[in-house]
Amino acid sequence: MLLPDSPQPQTPICSAKGCRADAVWVLVWNNPKLHTPDRRKTWLACDEHREHLSQFLGVRGFLKEVLPFAGWTPDAG
Repeated sequence: MLLPDSPQPQTPICSAKGCRADAVWVLVWNNPKLHTPDRRKTWLACDEHREHLSQFLGVRGFLKEVLPFAGWTPDAG
């Protein structure tokens, strides 16, 4: 991923508050009260925060799937 005016690629980071670790997982989710059934949102997670973020989304019924970040593309989730 390249940021505008940035010559070097940026490594995607974990979505957990305050975490700066590299993303290893993609958590695919949907809030049925706000989104159509086919809409998919994503959070990124490092190994340390994968379970915590998955539980946060899971207890709300939002989590759809967890995928490895390596090789993932936005159209795949």
